[in-house]
Amino acid sequence: MNAPRPRPGHRLRAVLATTAVTAALVGAGVLPGHAAPAAPTASAGHPDPRPVTGDTEVHDPSAVRLKDGTYVVYSTHGGIEARTSRDGRTWQRAGSAFTDIPDWWRAYSAEGDPWAPEVTYRDGVYWLYYAVSSFGSNHSAIGLATSRSGRPGTWEDRGKVFSTTTGDHYNAIDPAVLQARGRLWMSFGSYWTGIRMIELDPATGKPRTADPEVLHLATRPDEPYAVEAPYIVEHQGSYYLFVSYDRCCAGTDSTYNIRVGRAAHPAGPYYDRDGTAMTDGGGELLLAGHGRYVGTGGQSVLRDRGRDVLVYHYYDADDAGVPKLGLNPLSWGKDGWPVVTP
Repeated sequence: MNAPRPRPGHRLRAVLATTAVTAALVGAGVLPGHAAPAAPTASAGHPDPRPVTGDTEVHDPSAVRLKDGTYVVYSTHGGIEARTSRDGRTWQRAGSAFTDIPDWWRAYSAEGDPWAPEVTYRDGVYWLYYAVSSFGSNHSAIGLATSRSGRPGTWEDRGKVFSTTTGDHYNAIDPAVLQARGRLWMSFGSYWTGIRMIELDPATGKPRTADPEVLHLATRPDEPYAVEAPYIVEHQGSYYLFVSYDRCCAGTDSTYNIRVGRAAHPAGPYYDRDGTAMTDGGGELLLAGHGRYVGTGGQSVLRDRGRDVLVYHYYDADDAGVPKLGLNPLSWGKDGWPVVTP
């Protein structure tokens, strides 16, 4: 079953509470006040997240840099909560994406509470994908909203994109969108049979056909098949599928960790460094919890001015397990594999 999504405001239970931040990439540095990292190595350890201040209690992050340079992080709960920053370091609460709850959400979430946003910019429009569901159920749906400015409160809901029922063997949550090779793809999934993908129509942002083919990208070999939160990045002609393995949303008992696989095509197949397919449980470990930073996951990647930043949440063992924003530069080794750097 999928991980629980508690309500925001309950610090120990603020599961999926807001989105992780987008790093401001200033000058040659990867984050404000920091020089660009040295060439990465495959043996690099698990670095601490870069320091951030302000309102950083977030879950399931998606970040975007607006035209005026403002960064916005959208996150789970509260009509898709928003936080903004001018420098990528200091964050403040800035309302929500939605000021009114669309009526159709109630069919999937009694509370009308959306999760796991994904924000992209394409063809002069900001596109916001999100999920509505309830704990432990795959009676779920992915929705879409658009905005010309990308700012909180300006989003117009475009309705349902894709949904699943309790009779399906996958789950329509945790959407992520990739435009590649002239086509638009949406990956999604949580537990059940793992990570799936459909093709979208670039003009509408919705499925290209009325009955889209549902492709299979990744799963775990054993119950409870704990893999979710897909995110795909293209780098030098290859495609990298980032996922979160193991247990989310349990404070300091969380075991979330970030894995990655590589493919020659957006639709896979994806393999880890040892050649194990992600549909067979493969996945190269990228970032795991360490020290006070427990249960790293719910990741996305911000590509900003030619550099990549891994955006994720962790549970702070020094603050009663509160979920907080994690930001690290994401570099690429000589072998093509991503490396998280300090």
